[in-house]
Amino acid sequence: MWGTKLGFILAAVGSAIGLGNIWRFPYMTYSNGGGAFLIPYFTALILVGITVMMLELVLGHSTKGSAPLALKRLKAKGSEWIGWLGVMAGFVILTYYMIIIGWGAVYLLKILLGGFPTDFEGFFFNDILELSAGPGVLGGFSVSVLIAVVAVWLINFIIVNSGVKEGLEKTMKVFMPILFVLILALVIRGVTLVGGMEGIEWYLTPDFSKLTDVQIWIDACGQVFFSLSLGFGIMIAYSSYLPKKSDITRNAFIISLMDSGFSFLAGFAVFGTLGYMAVSKGVPFEEVVAQSIGLAFIVFPQALSLMPVGGEILAAVFFFCLIIAGISSSASLLESVTSSVMDKFNVSRRKAVVAVTICGLLCGLIYTTKGGLYWLDIVDYFFSKYMLLIVGILEVLVAIWICKGDKLVTYIDSRSELKIGKLWKYVVGIIAPLILLVILAQYTLTFLSEGYGGYEWIYLYLGLGVVALSFIVSFALPFLPWPKKVESWDEFVEKEQNDDESDMNGKQGKITKSDSGVDA
Repeated sequence: MWGTKLGFILAAVGSAIGLGNIWRFPYMTYSNGGGAFLIPYFTALILVGITVMMLELVLGHSTKGSAPLALKRLKAKGSEWIGWLGVMAGFVILTYYMIIIGWGAVYLLKILLGGFPTDFEGFFFNDILELSAGPGVLGGFSVSVLIAVVAVWLINFIIVNSGVKEGLEKTMKVFMPILFVLILALVIRGVTLVGGMEGIEWYLTPDFSKLTDVQIWIDACGQVFFSLSLGFGIMIAYSSYLPKKSDITRNAFIISLMDSGFSFLAGFAVFGTLGYMAVSKGVPFEEVVAQSIGLAFIVFPQALSLMPVGGEILAAVFFFCLIIAGISSSASLLESVTSSVMDKFNVSRRKAVVAVTICGLLCGLIYTTKGGLYWLDIVDYFFSKYMLLIVGILEVLVAIWICKGDKLVTYIDSRSELKIGKLWKYVVGIIAPLILLVILAQYTLTFLSEGYGGYEWIYLYLGLGVVALSFIVSFALPFLPWPKKVESWDEFVEKEQNDDESDMNGKQGKITKSDSGVDA
């Protein structure tokens, strides 16, 4: 159980804020009409992000279980596998997410010990990753990355093994304030650099003509869904640890808006610094801007290296931000899988987290090889673009239309100051899945016509094989028995309410006896 409401909020926000907030959102905004992109983004945040966030919070809170147990309670047969599918997606993503944090740790250490390199691209791809010629050439391990990844797994193990209150909550109470302070320092430095405001102008100047492009609205919806950690089972697990009297609606708004606010803020740091780089090199801004790992590991450090003083300190701050943001998300992924194992197999937290850590580390070893970047790119493509959307759609359809839509509305409103009524049911039950289906269809059509990343189809099929294996495991696990009878949603919620009323009556009885001075 969370010790405080603040502890839950910081942990949930820490889960949502990850590497993508720093290296993906700013570029998405820039390439999709600048300030005009915020219109579809916030529209998607309300229609998809906050509504689905509310659904996952109420599923966890009302069932007091991980994603598989929550879905099992909703419908006695046939829906548990959807919970496992989300957990499997989280597990696979966890195996390569640790690698990216490991890259950041190695990069940070090398800069602190040796200063900036002269060739940033060669430094990252050759010195750190020791990148091979292609996915078919694994080429052995990149030893420095392997050591860093083992260390990152160990840190995550310690956090999650320490429990919800002593591990996750205490860690996020330290990590989140540090992360916001560090990113604020980067923002202040970025916007005060020569050319910094020109970079911000590129970041935010609205191009409203782009609003007529359907692709921008799809990109905005995709960004919101991925950024809020929806579909992994994380928010279901986290909200299951909330006290009974928790305002679900308010928590959903706070988590979603803080995640979006951090992304928006990070854009000022990134684009202010890139603006300085463009002015320093005397080149157009379009020639310095980049996205994804190219922005984080090549362009941004290079921009910081151009500063006459303090560049290495700021680079250290930047990579420390990446590591903190990464660990805050990876620990939540590990918790999601661990809590599911604990629920299903009735094992202690220590045994569950040991098992998940060993399995995750072993499964992720391929990404620490010299061909690991290619495999990370392929697997990430299928899981971040397809699996999470599939889980989100299935979750919504089962929860709203097959099982407990109206009852979930009643449950949320009974615990929230802001009453959402049936409007939420129709938005999350119709609009959100339709939007997610459109995105899924668009991704599928693009993949079928173009493939992905120029990879040969044999490697893409192997990536699809990981998706297929996740489905097989998710279908198989429900056949294993639960350690004790799983009450249905109605039975469980009624029992919880009866317990609450008994507690209340007991307290009132004590107060009455105390006031009247009558002994039992």
